[in-house]
Amino acid sequence: MAKSKKNTGAGAGGVTAERRATLERMRAEERSKARRRTALMVAPALVLAVVVGVMVFVQFQQASKPKPDALSAIGVPASAAGCQDVVTKKAEGNQDHRPEGQSITYTTNPPAAGPHWGQFLFGGQVRKFWTAEDRPPLERLVHSLEHGYTILWYDDTVAADAKQVDALKKLADVFAGSSLSDKFMAAPWTAKDTKERGSDFPSGTHVALTHWSMGGTHGNPDGQLGIWQYCGKVSGPVVSSFMKDYPYSDSPEPQAG
Repeated sequence: MAKSKKNTGAGAGGVTAERRATLERMRAEERSKARRRTALMVAPALVLAVVVGVMVFVQFQQASKPKPDALSAIGVPASAAGCQDVVTKKAEGNQDHRPEGQSITYTTNPPAAGPHWGQFLFGGQVRKFWTAEDRPPLERLVHSLEHGYTILWYDDTVAADAKQVDALKKLADVFAGSSLSDKFMAAPWTAKDTKERGSDFPSGTHVALTHWSMGGTHGNPDGQLGIWQYCGKVSGPVVSSFMKDYPYSDSPEPQAG
């Protein structure tokens, strides 16, 4: 008579089930270790991304601020600039694009707002100091006003004054960058413009700062405004104050080129 064998559980799956449980525990432990390794690798990257993001934000904030220190010594002091009070008028012409080459009549010269050509200045086409020889048509410059640029217009009297032209070029150098707060141009208003457009600067003034305002910066409930300030001479402090009061962000399309 054969002797009976002791049941070890090998046949019915006892050992197999145990092995499977062991393997599953090993796999779970490996997955847990993998997750920890991934976390250790990802965490520094996330910290670095946050640090870089903060640095970029701070740099952007700094770049978006006016440059009073750089402008304070350019031209004459504000007290000697002979500036008139700021003038505001209701503005129209937002996204009113006219065919390229069509001459547009502006009710106030130099213009601070109004209809304009659809093709705007961008990239390498933008210059911070224009002369009578290279200035774009007014209709393109008005499009730049719509995008938040402050334009300093200077007449033939300033153009003939080497000291004031030098001040204009220094202003252009201050705003030579491409950040949003650098939206500034100096452009001539010539005797030809006066003849063709029908009006000149007020008596005793030779510089005009213009800005196209959304009105929101100053709580204007009536919509968009054209902003003018006429002065007798070029003044960096006046430019600084004007652009602080009427920043690029206070315009119909501040994020555009």
